[in-house]
Amino acid sequence: MKKVYKESELILNPDGSIYHIKLKPENIAQKVIVVGDQGRVETVSKHFEKIEHKSQNREFVTHTGYFNGKRITVMSTGIGTDNIDIAINELDAAVNIDLEKRIAKDKHTSLDIIRIGTSGALQADIEVDSFVASTHGMGFDGLLNFYDYKEGITEDDISNAFIDYAKWGKKLTYPYVVKGSDMLLEKIAHGLKSGITATASGFYGPQGRELRIPLSVPDLNEKIENFNYNGHRITNFEMETSALYGLGKILGHNTLTICAIIANRLAKTYSKDYKKSVETLIKLVLERFTSY
Repeated sequence: MKKVYKESELILNPDGSIYHIKLKPENIAQKVIVVGDQGRVETVSKHFEKIEHKSQNREFVTHTGYFNGKRITVMSTGIGTDNIDIAINELDAAVNIDLEKRIAKDKHTSLDIIRIGTSGALQADIEVDSFVASTHGMGFDGLLNFYDYKEGITEDDISNAFIDYAKWGKKLTYPYVVKGSDMLLEKIAHGLKSGITATASGFYGPQGRELRIPLSVPDLNEKIENFNYNGHRITNFEMETSALYGLGKILGHNTLTICAIIANRLAKTYSKDYKKSVETLIKLVLERFTSY
C-alpha cells in the first residue's frame, strides 16, 4: 500500500498548487533553470520565444516558456541551502506525487536542473568573469545530514580526506560531498573550467569573512585553496550547490551548477560588471540546454 502524504507534510494552496513555490505539475517543464535572484528570472526569460506561465510567491518567481522550441522553466530560489531544500523538494513533489490523491505516482519524472549562479574563486588561476562548472558540491551547511539516503549518494572518500587534511573541528558540520550529473557536465559544461564547489551556510564567517566577530577557522580559505584529492580541488565558494546536488541525486534528478566568477578571494579582485558576465552565461546555458 502506498504512503499517503498528510496535509501537514505536503502542504497545498487552496488552488491545488504546492505551498511555497506555488506551482502545479503542468507549470513545470522537464528542463529547469534555477537562479538565486528574483530579478534574474526575467533576465533569463526575456530570451524566450514565448512565456506560457508566470507566478510568484515570496522569493520563488517562476516563468515557463520556450527557447529554440524547447520548453524550459526558470525559477528563483533565493539564497542558501535552506531555500534549495524547499525548491527541490517541492519541484519533485509537484511532478512525482499525485497532489489530489497524495500518493507517489507510478511513473517517476526526472528533471534536468541547472543552477546559474555567481561565486567567488578560491584558486589563483580562475579569473574574474570566467565560468566554473561544479563537478561536485562540498556541503559545509549540514542540510543533507538530516536525510536518510542510500549508500553511494555521497563521495565519502573526498569528505574524509578533507576532514583529515583540514583538521576539521568537531563543532563543525560533516562536509558531505555529492557529484553532479555526468550527463549535464558533458552536454552543458564542455570547455569550461570545473572543480569542487564548496557550499557555505552563510556569507560571512562560513566563507572566511571576518567583520566584528572572530572566526573559529581563521585559515579556512587557505585550507580550501591547498586541498587536493586525486586531482580534485576546490575551485569556488557559494551557498546552494551541495543541497542541489544532494537532494537532486536522492530524488532521481540530474543537476548541475555553473557559476560566473565575480570575485577572486585570493587576488582580492571583483568584477567590474558582473551582470554582463551573467548575461553571457545565461545565453551559453540556454543554447546548450536546448541542444538535446
